[in-house]
Amino acid sequence: MSTPALTASAITPLQALDHWAPIVWLKTNVYAYPTLEVMHIVAIALVFGTIWMVDLRLLVRLRALDQIDVQTLAKALLPWTVVGFTLAVATGLTMFVSRIGDLINNTAFIIKMCLLFAAGTNAAILHARGRMDAKNLLTRMQAALSIVIWLMVITCGRWIAYL
Repeated sequence: MSTPALTASAITPLQALDHWAPIVWLKTNVYAYPTLEVMHIVAIALVFGTIWMVDLRLLVRLRALDQIDVQTLAKALLPWTVVGFTLAVATGLTMFVSRIGDLINNTAFIIKMCLLFAAGTNAAILHARGRMDAKNLLTRMQAALSIVIWLMVITCGRWIAYL
């Protein structure tokens, strides 16, 4: 017969998290997790859409955006990118916490997290180099890399459910 102290100490942090009331509610409420997923997808669309516009402006001539300086465009879209990214992080972390046991062993999830780090690093390097210039080959290469990385992030995010 075990004592209550021994039983309590035998629970792992993951098991305790799995039994935490908000996580139990998220797992048992028929609308909670799908709503969270929709919010995450909308957030990703906002992040990718705003980044896509700046990257495309750097890569190709867009008649609708030719009159707008790339710096002005990036500055105007940044608040929307930040809102989308903040919402994506909040919803993503909530989904992660509710399925941590599954996700830490999911190859698509691990690759997605590495790609997010790569996207952030690429963006930090791009902005640390100073003014974005569409005529600069390195800037254009980073814009192309950004698009590829974000498409891969989205793809891995979708594959999480199937791997």
